[in-house]
Amino acid sequence: MRTLCVFLLVAICSSWVFCKPTVEKKDRVHHSKDLSDHHHDDSQDFQYDHEAFLGKEESKTFDQLTPEESKERLGKIVDRIDSDNDTFVTQPELLAWIKYVHGRFVQEDVDKQVLLHDKDGDGSVSWEEYSTQTYGHLIGEEEFYDVQDKDTYRKMMKRDERRFKHADKDGDLIATREEFTAFLHPEEFDYMKDIVVTETVEDIDKNGDGVVDVDEYIGDMYSPDGDEPEPDWVKTERKQFLEFRDLNKDGKMDRTEISHWILPHDYDHADIESKHLIYESDKDKDDKLTKKEILENWNMFVGSQATNYGEDLTRRHDEF
Repeated sequence: MRTLCVFLLVAICSSWVFCKPTVEKKDRVHHSKDLSDHHHDDSQDFQYDHEAFLGKEESKTFDQLTPEESKERLGKIVDRIDSDNDTFVTQPELLAWIKYVHGRFVQEDVDKQVLLHDKDGDGSVSWEEYSTQTYGHLIGEEEFYDVQDKDTYRKMMKRDERRFKHADKDGDLIATREEFTAFLHPEEFDYMKDIVVTETVEDIDKNGDGVVDVDEYIGDMYSPDGDEPEPDWVKTERKQFLEFRDLNKDGKMDRTEISHWILPHDYDHADIESKHLIYESDKDKDDKLTKKEILENWNMFVGSQATNYGEDLTRRHDEF
C-alpha cells in the first residue's frame, strides 16, 4: 500500500521530475529489507525467486523473453555463478551471487538518486539539496495543495530530516555517498537500525503509546471490508504475533521485540533463498547444482509471464 505522498506524486509527475520521499509504509515492517517486494509463495508464482536471483530490473527484462531466450541467458549467468569453474554451482556460490545482485540494486539506486539530487556535482548530497528537490515545490505550491496536504508533507520532510541527520555521521548536513546510501537504505547499516525501529513504531502505533498491540499489528497489513470474515492468513498473523512477536507475553511489542521482528539477527534472506533454490533444483541430492539441473528448473530461476504464455501456445486447445 502506498502512502498519501506517493498517490499525490503520481498525479503531478507529468509536471515535475523529483524523487519521492523516503517514507513508505509496508516495505520495511515485515522483515529486514527483502530480496523482492513479492510474497515468497511458490504455489502461486516464482516472482520472488526471479527478483532474488536476477534483481528487480533484470527480472523485468526477462519478462519479455521467450523460453528459449530465457534459457540461453540463464546458461550464461550460471557460468558466472560457478566461480571456481568446476561445472557445479554450490550453495555458497549461489549465496554470493544473490548478495551481489542485491548489492548491485542498492548501488544503482544510489547512483540514480545522487544524479537527481547532487546539484553542484561534488559527489555528495546536502540536506538542502535533497529537501529542496523532494519537498520544495510540494510545500510552496499553492495551486495544487491545501493546508492539510502541506502539513502532511512538512511532517514527512521532518521525518526525512531526522533520518538524514542520523545517517550523516559527522553532522555537517552533507551526506557522502556512503552516508546517502545509509539514508536511502537504512536496513543495510547497523548504525541505522534504531531509526528503522523508530519509523516502524510511528507507522503502526496508532494510539501513540510507543508499543504495538495485536490490533495495530494486524491493522498495518489488513483492513476488513465490511462484515467479511477474517481471511486465514490474518488469523495466522494473529497467531504469529502471540506466539513469536510478543516475546515477553505482555500483549504488545516494545522496541526490542519490534527490532527482533523487522531486523532478525538469525534471518538472512539471501542465505535462505540460496538454500531454497538448491533444494528445489537438486535432483540427485548431492547439495550442488549442475547447469543441466538449473536449466531444467529454469522457470523458478528466470521464468516469466511471457514464458508462461509461450508454454500455453504449445498446448492443444482441448487441454485448457
